[in-house]
Amino acid sequence: MTSLRLRMLEDMQIRNLAVNTQESYVQQVSLFARYFNQSPEQLGPEQIRAYQLYLTKEKKLATSSILMAISALRFLYKVTLKKDWTFADIIPAPKKPQTLPVVLSPEEVVQFLACVANRKHRAILTTCYGAGLRVSESIALTPPAIDSKRMVLRVEQGKGMKDRYVMLSPKLLEILRAWWRVERPEHWLFPGDIPNQHISRAAVERECQKAHGICKISKPITPHSLRHAFAVHLLEQGADVRTIQLLLGHRSLATTAKYLRIATSKVCSTSSPLDLLPHPVPLEVKPTPPPLF
Repeated sequence: MTSLRLRMLEDMQIRNLAVNTQESYVQQVSLFARYFNQSPEQLGPEQIRAYQLYLTKEKKLATSSILMAISALRFLYKVTLKKDWTFADIIPAPKKPQTLPVVLSPEEVVQFLACVANRKHRAILTTCYGAGLRVSESIALTPPAIDSKRMVLRVEQGKGMKDRYVMLSPKLLEILRAWWRVERPEHWLFPGDIPNQHISRAAVERECQKAHGICKISKPITPHSLRHAFAVHLLEQGADVRTIQLLLGHRSLATTAKYLRIATSKVCSTSSPLDLLPHPVPLEVKPTPPPLF
């Protein structure tokens, strides 16, 4: 390990960045250094610009992937190397497209979950939908996190290193109890193949794609799709946005408010002006009769 990598790791640990963030930043800086076959200490604004063009034009990476690389380089040069640059100009960030997720209907959720063959993975994915959890939060649950007296799940150190409580539906409680009775897991509710570790996200995502192929639903489906469905279905049942924000663990209400643009109960609750016109719009244009003379 180079002294620069060690210094960057220490800088991230001092700031208590999430482990996944640390790993991603180190990987991105390593790719940057390998592209030029030089230490980042010897590289500057021109090389950073050339690398951004490479990621955008040649690699054609998604905006989110480019933003991750930019965040890593900004941290390296601003914090670890202490460069006194105007970072918005030297390492500009591309504008991220504002997209909306494709949401499964309740019937499609039932159809999809029925196609998850493995009991453990079906319990994990059902938890993502039933409690609105991220897959990283579902796989890290422990048996004591299930509070059947208060009917809540305790999510410990979710995204942003925040604890929160979420709803525990009676149906989900029965599913989790049935899983526990059969497997009797010790520390982790969903243990993985490696001793003393929970199951990996990659394993759940692979099983999710297997089930997607079986269920024949044309919409894209990932574990996160079930979290989106949880939020939209709650909105359509009349839950308020603030409550959903707390359940999802969003820092900003604006992040949760995007679901208002998807929920059919909100989008379709107002009549179109076309329906309010006094006379219906004719569907067929009557042909002009031919002249007789």
